Amino acid sequence: MKKLGIVVTDPNDWTADALVQEARKRGFETFCPDLGKLETSIGKDIEHIADGINLSELDAIIIRDMGPGKNDAHVFRFDVLQELEESGKIMINPPAAIQNAANKFHASCLISKAGISTPETFVSQETETAIKVVEKLKDVVIKPVFGYKGIGIKRIKNNKVIGPDGNAENTTVYDFISESINEKGIVYIQEFIENPGRDIRAFVVDGKVIGAIYRKAPDGWWLNNLSQGGTPQRCELTEELKKMCIDAAGAIGAVFAGVDIIESDDRCFVLEVNATPSGAGIYKSLNINVAEHIIDTIENRL
Repeated sequence: MKKLGIVVTDPNDWTADALVQEARKRGFETFCPDLGKLETSIGKDIEHIADGINLSELDAIIIRDMGPGKNDAHVFRFDVLQELEESGKIMINPPAAIQNAANKFHASCLISKAGISTPETFVSQETETAIKVVEKLKDVVIKPVFGYKGIGIKRIKNNKVIGPDGNAENTTVYDFISESINEKGIVYIQEFIENPGRDIRAFVVDGKVIGAIYRKAPDGWWLNNLSQGGTPQRCELTEELKKMCIDAAGAIGAVFAGVDIIESDDRCFVLEVNATPSGAGIYKSLNINVAEHIIDTIENRL
């Protein structure tokens, strides 16, 4: 019996549960190690143990999430996964792809280098320079370079800092940017693309788009993430958009990816690529189970 590890922190995670159920249907013995409990011993042999599971004994690993932790802990976890991959372990996604996607700055560079349209983006370490960029672009989004679920994203328009719900916040643009740089060392600025009040999340598995949904923002909001109250709706992609999504996932190096696209009046842009996306939204909207496609990919590689 083949052994499949599904790396997850939240025991109630919908996607991890769907992967476990699908894998067991196919005859896999499944394990759900938490990398927050990972320990490595190095002697004559090297052993990586998490939750009592020897990761080296697994035939394949699906990484649902890396878990919370400080910088050294995350570096350690990625190093272990990379060492396992180099030893021949099948990984979805490869640790390098997860790192590429998690770093919005690096991901933007990879997407742009691949010739894929992405919003105009600036990264600065100086408040005055950042202010000039904001004034030039007039309407921008400020994002954490390392962030998820839309947490910490703000908009600056008409010299006001605006929260996801469309309400102005009680701070000046200068103070907000200055505080961001003091806290993070940099500020990541992306032009705001006027859109129909929605974005697109497309799911790519092994070089194919298996489905896509619109994520429609709540009334008055400008942020569309489902985790921030967005509503999923069916989306039919053109062949051109499918190619854009496949190319974006490829640029990141992801086997399984959620590709976020924003529509303007005359073109579309890739906002970012998520290498550990939830499959709950597309299942509830379209009855498409990403777990089936991911386990297909695992079986094809074993």
